[in-house]
Amino acid sequence: MTTNIPRIGFVSLGCPKASVDSEQIITQLRVEGYDIVPDFDAADMVIINTCGFIDSAIEESLNTIDEALQENARVIVTGCLGARSEMINARFPQLLAVTGPQAKDDVMQAVHRHLPAPHDPFLDLVPKQGVRLTPRHYAYLKISEGCNHRCSFCIIPSLRGDLVSRPIDEVMTEAQLLVDAGVREILVISQDTSAYGVDRKYQTRFWQGQPLRTRFLDLTRALGQLGVWIRLHYVYPYPHVDDVIPLMADGAILPYLDIPFQHASQKILKAMKRPGNRDRVLERISRWREICPELVIRSTFIVGFPGETDADFDELLDFLEVAQLDRVGCFTYSAVDGAAANALSDHVPEAIKQERYHRFMLKQQAISTAKLKQRVGQQLSVLLETRAEPGYIGRCYADAPEIDGLVHIATDAELPLGEFCQVEITDADEYDLYASPSR
Repeated sequence: MTTNIPRIGFVSLGCPKASVDSEQIITQLRVEGYDIVPDFDAADMVIINTCGFIDSAIEESLNTIDEALQENARVIVTGCLGARSEMINARFPQLLAVTGPQAKDDVMQAVHRHLPAPHDPFLDLVPKQGVRLTPRHYAYLKISEGCNHRCSFCIIPSLRGDLVSRPIDEVMTEAQLLVDAGVREILVISQDTSAYGVDRKYQTRFWQGQPLRTRFLDLTRALGQLGVWIRLHYVYPYPHVDDVIPLMADGAILPYLDIPFQHASQKILKAMKRPGNRDRVLERISRWREICPELVIRSTFIVGFPGETDADFDELLDFLEVAQLDRVGCFTYSAVDGAAANALSDHVPEAIKQERYHRFMLKQQAISTAKLKQRVGQQLSVLLETRAEPGYIGRCYADAPEIDGLVHIATDAELPLGEFCQVEITDADEYDLYASPSR
């Protein structure tokens, strides 16, 4: 290539919260005139935003760093695994720099040292909403960083610190810019979404003349005014979560809750250092569905946690049967370097973990299949994602991108991607729906 524009290869690994960090770094790079390229060997420098939460994510991050260094000797590492800088530097001493998560300024300083910016960022334009890694029609909105909980299996607080909430007017301004740019769905994310504002003592701020307290309920109400899909992720089941269910019933925000329950056995929850009572959780789920029958609940669980007995696992399966959750993910317990759970006794053998995982998924698959069959004949609004043969693939309100199911739409008509389409559900399988455009 014959260009003087400095080129940076960028790799973003891990969760949506890391993707938002990547978007902020890429936005700043573009503001300063750097070009973002997809190849290591075509780049003047490579930045890798790593994940360091579980063993498989760590291995993926390390392999990516190794691959980048083989193809390009100028590499900067940032993100959660970067918080373990001594380990990273010992393994890859040739790296230009290693920074931790939420370290845009540190990353930019390292970039400037080794690849100076081509021009003054104050003299150039980028979209007001910044550069996004997601498709044009949806975007993640990160409302806080860090977490005040100390779950025994998790090291996020040691990587990202305690809860730090963004001012509510700043969050709403970003959300409005996203909508103005054509975003049709905003996915609200953080480490602990329903704790939003507790660190700011629910401070009152003003947005478009409205006084808003920096708290979960005020934020969801304000976001509900924007006229797009608002989807809540990583919601810790505090009592005040009950207050947002009427907003879902009224159509202000999507009737969708992502709540990581993690387990149902009181003994295991205590070992995980997570609150929760099986019977009270089931009572609340029942009450939520009475208020909002359309409510979809997604959750994640861990099987094979240290000390989990057959009785504990059977209690979890029984919880699944009674709760009838719509979308469920499951992980086998994996020891994470630095997690308190590593010191617990009675670790479950790997073969038993895998056997429990498969039993869990079979149980949930049957529940999911039955619940999706109930949607046959329903009319739903679907956000169109991609073309398919034949027709299109989209998502309804029950489907978060990349983690939930899809709606397959059979049609020869020309439909606009990134927009909504009314469909009638004609069939269903274990995870997906099938539809045709409504007449």
